Amino acid sequence: MKKKHQTSRTMDHKDSHALLSQEQLIYAITVPLSTSIILANLVIILGISCNRQLHNTPNYFFLSLLVADMCTGVALPFIPFMALNRQLSFSSCLVAHVFPNFLFLAFLFNLAMVHYERYICIADPLRYNNLWMHRSFPLALIVVWTPPLLYASLPAFGWNNWTGPDWNSCCESTKSFLQLSNCSINGSTCCSYRRVFPNAFIYLEVYGIVLPVIIIIAGMTGRVLCITRGQLKHICRLHRAVERGSRASDQEQRLNLRYTRCVVAVSLTFLACWVPYLIYMHVSTAFLISDTKWSITTIIVMSCTGIGSMAVVPLVLGLANRQYTEPAYKLLRKLRDRWRRTRESEETGL
Repeated sequence: MKKKHQTSRTMDHKDSHALLSQEQLIYAITVPLSTSIILANLVIILGISCNRQLHNTPNYFFLSLLVADMCTGVALPFIPFMALNRQLSFSSCLVAHVFPNFLFLAFLFNLAMVHYERYICIADPLRYNNLWMHRSFPLALIVVWTPPLLYASLPAFGWNNWTGPDWNSCCESTKSFLQLSNCSINGSTCCSYRRVFPNAFIYLEVYGIVLPVIIIIAGMTGRVLCITRGQLKHICRLHRAVERGSRASDQEQRLNLRYTRCVVAVSLTFLACWVPYLIYMHVSTAFLISDTKWSITTIIVMSCTGIGSMAVVPLVLGLANRQYTEPAYKLLRKLRDRWRRTRESEETGL
């Protein structure tokens, strides 16, 4: 009997140590990444707010995207905890799962709206100023924020597995760590993604909403590159007709080089930002739905890098625009010049 008690205490100590190490891993990855995303979004938001020339509808859409991205950065440390079983009440469990999911979907819808607006600007410039979202900007905001909220809130309106059968195994890993004795037989106080999100909900969100939106964004980006390439060839033909030469001039070579850089930048952005998320999305779906045991550390690392890499996409779009970052550069130059003057005055005094 004594040996069994010692064995159980050893197992409890191992479980609590494993849970602590998982939480430390989550915070070690997400806190620096979340802080960087929030600060970079604030810099771009201040840059747009301080420049009155940027106060127009396209930049308002981009501001909405930046706000959603910043909220995603705030929620980033809480997203990997969805893979862990925790001791929470029904309402707290819903908030812990529904709110980050809403912010993520809102970010994705805002990103699609920004890409669509810029796609129409290039693909159909004559119809660009007459777009419905330019005529009614509040309606466009409702379109990109309300559907994510409604869909993410479905578990709160009853589409959940909270009253599902036999959740007793849910609290086994957390019971020893939290030193709680109220993990009842039906697991009524145990918070798990399986209790909040049914399999049908997960499938519908991943393969009915998220993946089609990503494909649409990629398609619009590819179409814009094709249109740009066609316009570039037309410009080169006109330039050769004016110059009456058959060889490419220096200006044509610069244009081709700039287009090549653009294609390379778009390709690298897709590989660095979207591919990790796509891998995480399919692996996490298999983990959430299948009953096979996966390494929880692998899932945590993939969720942090997957969501974090996708949240970098608006930052790439924003930091590439000098108008957005000009106020920050001016502030840094002023601080640098002031520091230099202070240092020179001190050296002169010595």
